[in-house]
Amino acid sequence: MWSRSRKFLAGALALAFSLGAGVALAGGGEVKVTEDRKRACAKAEKRFKKLYPDFKAKDGEVVVMMYKYNFCPANLEVKKGTTVKWINVDKRTSHSVWLKEAGIAESERMFPEEMFSFTFDKSGPYPYICGPHGEVEGMIGYVKVVD
Repeated sequence: MWSRSRKFLAGALALAFSLGAGVALAGGGEVKVTEDRKRACAKAEKRFKKLYPDFKAKDGEVVVMMYKYNFCPANLEVKKGTTVKWINVDKRTSHSVWLKEAGIAESERMFPEEMFSFTFDKSGPYPYICGPHGEVEGMIGYVKVVD
């Protein structure tokens, strides 16, 4: 019982820390984009171009990079029917995509250079997290799907 209480306290403290560290959702459900997040995403873009110099997104497809506990971009607005492709451009860390609030199961872990795609068929807000890094590291993202 004591270890269960300590685990709960550690989880609660980690969540409180991450929300207090500027990773909470901003007004309208969007992720607050800090200067640190902007710098990380600029590095993610450079890494993506190095890994995939000839990459061209298909019509109706949008790419989100996963890098240093960030989704880049953190916020998207897409039309209904758009496919979002998450690509892990980290060097060593695995990530996942979990549209938990929408009741959509967490993806498999994606190791460096692996991808996961999801097509948004219904309009609405879709906050999501990285399963292993969402609460502790603040790795969260947001997709707004419009008609």
